[in-house]
Amino acid sequence: MAFEFDNNYAEQIGEGVALIDCWAEWCMPCRMLAPTIDELAEEFEGRAIVGKLNADDHNEAIATLSVSALPTIIIFKDGKEVNRLTGLQSKDNLKKALEEQIGD
Repeated sequence: MAFEFDNNYAEQIGEGVALIDCWAEWCMPCRMLAPTIDELAEEFEGRAIVGKLNADDHNEAIATLSVSALPTIIIFKDGKEVNRLTGLQSKDNLKKALEEQIGD
């Protein structure tokens, strides 16, 4: 199961690789992506933090991240944004983006 980020996400992603899926319950592409995010969380356990950030519940964090469309997937390395993907993404595409950062 994917990690649930909140407005303190910056503290939670300070070290290592993290993927944040910015989503909302009413967003159909977000709901379609949810199982993929959960699968990635299991596959990358111990190598990366994979989680979700509910846009409706955490407006402050969404604004800080400059998210203007959902779903938005942001990948961080040691607290710095290294990749941003918007819209429904394939598992392979997300997996490749994570592996690129872990493999450094």
